[in-house]
Amino acid sequence: MPSSMLSRSLIGTALLGAVTASLFATSPLAAQDSRRETAFTWSGAVPSSGTLYIKNVNGGVEVERSTNGRVEVVGEKRWRRGNPDDVRIEQKKSGDNVVICALHTEGATCDERGIRSERRTRWNDRNDVSVRFVVKVPEGTRVDLATVNGGVEVRDVTTEVRATTVNGSITARSAGGPVYAKTVNGSIDVSMGALGRADDLEYETVNGAITLEFPSNFGAELELSTVNGRVSTDFPITVSGTLSARRLRGTVGDGRTRVRASTVNGSVTLRKGR
Repeated sequence: MPSSMLSRSLIGTALLGAVTASLFATSPLAAQDSRRETAFTWSGAVPSSGTLYIKNVNGGVEVERSTNGRVEVVGEKRWRRGNPDDVRIEQKKSGDNVVICALHTEGATCDERGIRSERRTRWNDRNDVSVRFVVKVPEGTRVDLATVNGGVEVRDVTTEVRATTVNGSITARSAGGPVYAKTVNGSIDVSMGALGRADDLEYETVNGAITLEFPSNFGAELELSTVNGRVSTDFPITVSGTLSARRLRGTVGDGRTRVRASTVNGSVTLRKGR
């Protein structure tokens, strides 16, 4: 794997994901036979200057448009073995931000930057508790979503989205934007109606395809690359350097934004929206 394909941060994330996956991975049988309970509910408001942060470790995150003007968050625990009380879900305010976290270890803490634990804990194969977050947000609410083992799905929101995972795919649809997404083992499928004030947009994975849909008046400096796959675009490109099926550098329109998308095993596709 050429080192030029990956940033140091993504390589570090991949290593963290491999370790964490061995700690928290759930077998197919566990998924089929799991018990579940609604363990957390929260309803409230996030100021227009703030962001809703959801931090998870084992389990997915789903976000959709709210119809009542309020933010609503439901956390559902699922497990086949172990004690669901060993996983706690906390909510707190940090300035104008609201932070909601699923904490799997005693003494773990969480803020906008993520989950931290003061000590290492060994995986107990008799405990496989996961948390699935279902979130509803009104128009104009920014979201920042992170998990390790699980997918992230965002639909029908109207403003900025940031989504990261390690083992899972990311699908995000925003009528506004911008949308940022990174994973390691999974695909990225992003659509946005506008770029907002974004100067740089980055999309990274190792094992998965990247599909990006931008508005028709989109303008950017592009850097798209893959190792095992192809790069394609619906936009007319002014190419910089050598034209390649696996690497593309060039300019679309006025080039006011920088877009970088890289994968190892998968294709990179740039689509033109309305």
